[in-house]
Amino acid sequence: MISWQLAVSVIAIIGCTVTACAAVVRIVRGPTILDRMVASDVLLTTVLIAIGADMVLRGHTEAIPMMTVIAATAVLATIVVARYVRRRAQLSDEVTHG
Repeated sequence: MISWQLAVSVIAIIGCTVTACAAVVRIVRGPTILDRMVASDVLLTTVLIAIGADMVLRGHTEAIPMMTVIAATAVLATIVVARYVRRRAQLSDEVTHG
């Protein structure tokens, strides 16, 4: 591996590690479900970036199906949480406004 590839690899690994750790902290600490959802989206995006970087560095494309599944899971989870929050907000509005 040439020196610039090594430097880019180290930067990518450090960046993904820091981002993933920050996302896990936000998932654990919350405080709201929306904070946790955004953090889980960041974590899944970080995983996608790490897998993509691995494919570039190793020169293969075998992980594309896994990346597709992770991306679809992230989108579906975001939609589900958004619908849950919306429904909960509507119920609380009905209770307060009668």
